[in-house]
Amino acid sequence: MKNIDNFKKILPGIMLASSIALPSYFLGSKFPLIGAPIFGMLLGMLLASWQRPENFNKGITYSSKKLLQYAIILLGFEMNLYSVFRVGSQSLAVMVATTGAAFLTAWLVGKSLNIQSNTSTLIGVGTAICGGSAIAATAPVIKADDKEIAYSISTIFLFNITAALIFPMIGHIMQMSDTGFGIWAGTAINDTSSVVAAGYSYSNAAGNLATIVKLTRTLLIIPVTLALSFAMSRKSEESGEFNFVKIFPWFVLGFLGASIIKTAGLLPDGLCSFLALSGKFLIIVAMSAIGLNVNFKAMAKNGMRPILLGLACSLAVAVSSLLSQQMLSLW
Repeated sequence: MKNIDNFKKILPGIMLASSIALPSYFLGSKFPLIGAPIFGMLLGMLLASWQRPENFNKGITYSSKKLLQYAIILLGFEMNLYSVFRVGSQSLAVMVATTGAAFLTAWLVGKSLNIQSNTSTLIGVGTAICGGSAIAATAPVIKADDKEIAYSISTIFLFNITAALIFPMIGHIMQMSDTGFGIWAGTAINDTSSVVAAGYSYSNAAGNLATIVKLTRTLLIIPVTLALSFAMSRKSEESGEFNFVKIFPWFVLGFLGASIIKTAGLLPDGLCSFLALSGKFLIIVAMSAIGLNVNFKAMAKNGMRPILLGLACSLAVAVSSLLSQQMLSLW
C-alpha cells in the first residue's frame, strides 16, 4: 500500500513532464541538430512561471532525479563494446588529452570567473565526454540542483550547434584526412547529433569513424562518475556524514551491465534498440522536469559567465585533440 501511495503522489508530476516530452520528441526528430532534450528543457522553462498545484512537485523532482538515472542505465543497451574498443584504442590517447584539458580548463577558468563548483564540473564533464548524457549522469553524483543542470545543458547546447556548423569548414581549410577529421569531431564535439551532423557533412568515412569514437567517449562516464563519487565521499567523511552506499553511483554499474548484455547478445537486437530508445525518451522527460524547475531570475544573475566557461572548455578540447593527433601522426 505504501508503494502505491508513493506512486500516486509522484504520478501527476511524471505525467506533466511526459506530456512536455512527447511533442519535444517529435520536434527533436524534425530538428536533430537541436535535439529533443533541448526542446524538452525549453518547453519546460516556458511553463516554469505557471503557478502549478503543489501535487505536481514531487513527481517533477522524481523525474529530474530518479528517472534521469534509469535513463542512463537504458542508454547502455546501444553500446556494443567490441566496436567501441576496436576503434577506441586508436583514439584513446586523444580522449585522455581532451578530457584532461576540459577538466583543467573548467577548474581554472571556473575559479577565475567565480562560478559555482557544481556548474563548473558539469560544464567540464559535458564538454569532455558527451554533452547532456554526461551532465545527466554526473548531476546526481555531485548533488547538482536543477538550476545548475539547466545552466550547463544550455551552455553545452550553444557550443554543440556552433561546432557542428564550423568544424567541417575548418577541416576542409586544414585539409584534414577522413580519419583525422573523424577523430577530431568524435573527441571534440559533445552531443551525438552534432557529431553525426559534422562528421557526415565532411564525408561518409569521417561520419562513421566520428560516431564510433563518440560512443567510445561515452564510456568515460563510468570512470569519471566513480572518481567524482569518491571525491564526494571524502568531503562527506570530513564532515562526519560518510555513507559509501548512498554516495556510490549504482546506476553507472547498471549502464555498464546493460552494455555487457548488448555486447554479449543476451537480448535480441530489437529489444536492445527499444530499451535504448526508451532511455532516450526518459532523458527528454527528465530535461522537461528540469526546465519546469528553472528560475529565470536566478539564471539571469549568472549572466555570461557559464557561456565564457563553455567557450574556454570547447576551445581547449578542440585544440588539444588536434595537437594530440599531430603528435601521434593520426591526422
